[in-house]
Amino acid sequence: MIRTGLLSLSLCLALAQTAGAQAQTGFGAAQDIGAPVEVTADQLQVDQATGLATFSGNVLIGQGAMRLSADRVTVTYAQGNAQKISKLKAEGNVTLASGGDAAEAQAADYDVGSGNVVLTGDVLLTQGANVLAGEKVTVNLKSGTANASGRVRSVLQSGGGN
Repeated sequence: MIRTGLLSLSLCLALAQTAGAQAQTGFGAAQDIGAPVEVTADQLQVDQATGLATFSGNVLIGQGAMRLSADRVTVTYAQGNAQKISKLKAEGNVTLASGGDAAEAQAADYDVGSGNVVLTGDVLLTQGANVLAGEKVTVNLKSGTANASGRVRSVLQSGGGN
């Protein structure tokens, strides 16, 4: 069990409410980033010299209601502090879910210091019936905004009935 802000990856992965270049996010709001983080994987490789820990094979990370799965997740610890994470990189079949919100991509890079999460490769975000797709989506967890690029497509439900 890793007890850090690993999934403060409340990767709030952002469902843009409009199809514009920048929008407010709503994914995974009010996550308990202080909750314990549990990581399960088929393998773990730790390199003390570089400050990297690589989980591979059926990686599942959970914190509170948040779940992140990927083929491989590399954790970079802060220089001189193996208890503090500075970056996280998830690769291959990345899925993040919290309640009815979900995000899929081929890769996700999270810079803890800046609060930026960059999802790349066939990104698909869903929130209820709303969908946002693009090649790259950058989410800022501090400001709650997202930028999508690379032939962006959005399907937004009007909320009105027939």
